[in-house]
Amino acid sequence: MSNGINRRTVLKTAGALVCTSAIPSQFFAASDKGLVGPRIALVIGNSKYIDSPLTNPGNDAIAMVKELKILGFDAQSLIDASLKDLTSSIQSYSNRLAKAKAVGLFYYAGHGVQLAWRNYLVPVDANIDKVDDIPKQTFELNTMLTALTKAENPMNIIILDACRDNPFGKKLPTEQKGLSQFDAPPGSILSYATAPGNVASDGAGGNGLFTENLLREMRNPEAKIEDVFKRVRLKVRLASKGQQIPWESTSLEEDFYFNAAGIDPNSIESAMGGSK
Repeated sequence: MSNGINRRTVLKTAGALVCTSAIPSQFFAASDKGLVGPRIALVIGNSKYIDSPLTNPGNDAIAMVKELKILGFDAQSLIDASLKDLTSSIQSYSNRLAKAKAVGLFYYAGHGVQLAWRNYLVPVDANIDKVDDIPKQTFELNTMLTALTKAENPMNIIILDACRDNPFGKKLPTEQKGLSQFDAPPGSILSYATAPGNVASDGAGGNGLFTENLLREMRNPEAKIEDVFKRVRLKVRLASKGQQIPWESTSLEEDFYFNAAGIDPNSIESAMGGSK
């Protein structure tokens, strides 16, 4: 990839921000396996909620970080995060992306809620008694998306398995289910476990339905990122008999393969302890 293309990619990723310098070519480049270079991931799984605990987000996060490390990501995990944990870890993650100019992957499993067309990730220490508590005790997704835009890294992958039903138990029934529609920032793909306004299955096994299929499809060395999510959508729709249909918004301009190194999927499964 030429320096001109690198600068153009960064400018589009930054949106309205102005890029003041070109990114050195050793950080990322295009190949027959798409965008290659440093990969940094932050993986969060929240299960132990006060009012509506979940079974699988912690399992999902543990499995996801193992998978990502095998696929070449510098991946960090955070299990059962408080609001302070969420805020500090996401800030640190965006700072690392800004410094390394790496492909970024953010994965969150747990409760999410929408309010006035804004999406919020719910920490395990949230104690929500009234609607006004939501912005104060949860983490607004747009805060992270803004930070990622400012990081000016070449690509961001945001995966939200965050649409479990009834996040606050009987104390505060939510008027709107799931998360609201939000367009992906420039140079990114934003993946939801289910369509806007719907809820996702926590899964009957060791992982949520969406993440179970995502883990499997990421291993395919021939599948571009868009193909991975299309295959996940098909399998989740069939398994849920149409009750859950994953959805994504994308503004990607470069190809990306999770398994760019062509690692044998059977080797990944063996390293994961025989997970399906």
